[in-house]
Amino acid sequence: MGKQLSQYGFSEVVGISAVQVKRKASELSWLRQGHNILLFGASGLGKTHIAAALGYALIEQSVRVKFTTGTAMVQHLQKAREGLGLEDALKKLDKYELLILDDIGYVKKSDSESQVLFELIAHRYERNSLVITTNQVFNEWDNIFGDNMMTVAVIDRLVHHAEIYQLEGESYRRKEAMKINGKSGQLN
Repeated sequence: MGKQLSQYGFSEVVGISAVQVKRKASELSWLRQGHNILLFGASGLGKTHIAAALGYALIEQSVRVKFTTGTAMVQHLQKAREGLGLEDALKKLDKYELLILDDIGYVKKSDSESQVLFELIAHRYERNSLVITTNQVFNEWDNIFGDNMMTVAVIDRLVHHAEIYQLEGESYRRKEAMKINGKSGQLN
């Protein structure tokens, strides 16, 4: 069994609520309209947990969902492009009503790799939904795409039909480490 929404401590963060996410898991019109969800926040706030749990809840309702890291998707599409099969690879992803790209902030690759990520986002625009998690705010996305015009075009497509959540709080992993190492405030 995968991540569950009931396992996430919504009271530990600000910027998103259980009601908002549960609504997305039960009211599927956003998927049918090709809308997106963008989850921003520092490392350790549970963006991946929320995305995975939402995906799992949708799978339980027979929605086709694919969860992957941004880096793995870029590598897959880059390999397809090198074999002159990028368009086919993008079309194969159309079978998923929701594509979850986790941690796209770590995609800092060559121009050609940034280009395939752009192609994916442009291909899905207004057709199929994306959930994207990242620890980088929009004004840092030039680090991902390397070109300001491409960055602006990507952001424009993503936010046109999107709900954007900025999570804030203390890292779950840090809190767990503090519990394990005692309440001294030091990490060993």
